[in-house]
Amino acid sequence: MKRIKLFIISITFLGSNTFAQITVTDADLIGVGDIIYQAWDTTGIPSVITIGNAGANQTWDFSSLQASDWDTTEFISPTGTPYANMYPSANLCFKDDVEYYYVNKSTAGVELVGIDNLPVNMILVPLPLTYGLTYSDGPNTIMDSSMENMFIPDSLAPFISFNPLLDKIDSLNVKITLTNNFNVDAWGNVTIPIGTYSSLRINAEETTTTSWNAYCSNSGGLGGGWYPVPQQLLPGETETTNHYQWWTNDASVKFIVADLEVDSAGNVIEASFLTIPQASAVTELPEDAITIFPIPTIYQLNIEANSTDLATYKMYTINGNLILENTFTKNTKVDLNNMAKGTYLLDISTKEGRITKKIIVE
Repeated sequence: MKRIKLFIISITFLGSNTFAQITVTDADLIGVGDIIYQAWDTTGIPSVITIGNAGANQTWDFSSLQASDWDTTEFISPTGTPYANMYPSANLCFKDDVEYYYVNKSTAGVELVGIDNLPVNMILVPLPLTYGLTYSDGPNTIMDSSMENMFIPDSLAPFISFNPLLDKIDSLNVKITLTNNFNVDAWGNVTIPIGTYSSLRINAEETTTTSWNAYCSNSGGLGGGWYPVPQQLLPGETETTNHYQWWTNDASVKFIVADLEVDSAGNVIEASFLTIPQASAVTELPEDAITIFPIPTIYQLNIEANSTDLATYKMYTINGNLILENTFTKNTKVDLNNMAKGTYLLDISTKEGRITKKIIVE
């Protein structure tokens, strides 16, 4: 009887560990309409915060992190955004300050495909995430730009090209490549100030390499070509950043639970983590501060402000999905030709406060 009980206990223990090991797929991550709230500890990382160990069934306690800075990211559809036509594969978009980021989320991963009008090919996270996964992406070229030479004297053309007949440096080219390596090296439970989550840990290493080339030619038209610029003239650089990230399949999260950047010795130098919306201290604008007409409307909406402050308008569906966003000064006209009939919410904010109006499109 004793042997049977011990056998049952051991099977139960093994089973509980098996079910604690999760898989994260694209269905578990952000989508159009999701809002992510992140916090940063910028006051100095507590000494008790370490990346911990690799392996199975780990426990990480980051509950002592303190939020000293916050950020809110709204994921919207690329449709209607300024550079959507450049990125047909993008199915998500978000705006950070003044730049639009275009993202493709698929069963194979989440990829950043562009920032404004700059194409980027960078895997943010490979999918599906499982314990033991390793993945390498790159090197991908994120910049390849040529410019007129204004930095290196023509007299150095023979030194760069190893050709005494080349006596001019017409152009310079800078190329930046990016390589990302991912290693899902641990699983377990991670605790942050708002709760504990069953997670997978990724060691994400990002290496950026910058190189320079010069186009050397002959002033008599005898030909030329591109040659690497020696380090003494324009130093190339290789920079590596190392992050440990915790991802979960918890339906309430949809993003990174915690992200710790470490230095070459493995010491934590920056920490961000999931948080909850902060209480708003924004003042409500008076009703007469903004005039919006006509309501109901059909094809166009007019917005007029009493002040000349820069204002931002955001239009949401009744379910909270952001569909239009722009800035204006004093007044603007919003084109509604491509909008379906229905009820929407228009949020307008200035440095003085904000106001929300219900808009009906007929």
